[in-house]
Amino acid sequence: MATATHTTHQGHTHQHGAGCGHVAVPHGDHVDYVHDGCLHRPHEDHVDECETTAHTEHQNHTHQHQEGCGHVAVPHGDHVDYLHDGHRHAPHDGHWDDH
Repeated sequence: MATATHTTHQGHTHQHGAGCGHVAVPHGDHVDYVHDGCLHRPHEDHVDECETTAHTEHQNHTHQHQEGCGHVAVPHGDHVDYLHDGHRHAPHDGHWDDH
């Protein structure tokens, strides 16, 4: 799995949780939420903005994610990730990264 930098989202007053209206993304031992094109992770008394700092290629992944492919699309910065088998797939240089 890729490592992530957790930077506090300043001035974030929305409380993420079940039914908050944002896409929930299971991520290891916690849940991230898609909010304004980034991933938010509730953490102690604040919310972190989660950005990957490395990537791991999903080996032998032949499925081509795209609109209508059957997987949940997660807007993320300048691209779209897809939820697949409990993790996010992100397009990268002709392959899919496994987040």
